[in-house]
Amino acid sequence: MKFPIAIEPGTASQTWGVVVPDLPGCFSASDKGIDEAIDNAKEAIELWIETALDMDQVIPKPSPITELQKRKEFKGWIWAMVEINPALMSDEVERVNITLPKRVLARLDSKAKKYGETRSGLIAHMALQVE
Repeated sequence: MKFPIAIEPGTASQTWGVVVPDLPGCFSASDKGIDEAIDNAKEAIELWIETALDMDQVIPKPSPITELQKRKEFKGWIWAMVEINPALMSDEVERVNITLPKRVLARLDSKAKKYGETRSGLIAHMALQVE
């Protein structure tokens, strides 16, 4: 999935600003130029999507750049597309095989039981909590 971004050009003394018009409140910036601005926008989009999904919100579909370019607030801005891995938005279950030492597996099973979770459920819960 590709999201359009609007980039406000920077100068030697002003940062490059980035707005993701389709994701309310999603923005980024860079002091080092347009390439870093685009990279930072990708990270901001991924975090915005993760947060929205964690809050059970719907992810808006990207708008065509041609429609967004018509907005007065973006006059003179540069446009780019940022590609996001679609797996980031998928709740499709996938079976995986992991290898753990027996002592770690025993701890995992003990904690899962304590919290009323399965192994997979506890691992998923812990992964979503790590920052």
